[in-house]
Amino acid sequence: MVSIPLSPYLERELRSDHAGETGAVSIYLGIAAVAKWRGNREMLALAQMHGKTEAEHLAGVETWLPAAKRSALLGPWRLAGWLTGALPALFGTHAVYATIAAVETFVDQHYQQQIDHLVRQGGPEGLLALLRKCQADEQHHRDEAAALAGPARHWLLTAWCWMVGWGSEAAVVLARRV
Repeated sequence: MVSIPLSPYLERELRSDHAGETGAVSIYLGIAAVAKWRGNREMLALAQMHGKTEAEHLAGVETWLPAAKRSALLGPWRLAGWLTGALPALFGTHAVYATIAAVETFVDQHYQQQIDHLVRQGGPEGLLALLRKCQADEQHHRDEAAALAGPARHWLLTAWCWMVGWGSEAAVVLARRV
């Protein structure tokens, strides 16, 4: 555990990052559960690979954020994440890829705001590197999923992806506070 005191801003942002990475791990657990049930090896491999990366992000954030400062809503974040992964997985890989691209588009922007803040204001040594690493991984997930999803989307999937992006944004606002 890093023992450097965090500014109130960084504490709030890291709490939202921790909640988000907790949800992200659960997204891939939801995808994996449905992929196993459906016997979809492609989807399962993606869920395991991306899930491992998200678990590494979660562990990294946990080194910066004391347990007492983490969101009190981790249970709901896990459930919401699992459903965000499992529901599109019921509809197939195209829906999973589109969902991942939507989530990671938001996460990329969220990390960028924090990176910009640290570049302008400074912060504890090592935190900027962690956030840049997490962002790069999320960008890779987004780009990979977007390429696999392709451009064609049914209106229902477009609405789902909008809802996922909006839900991610709302979750960040709440996680910063609770």
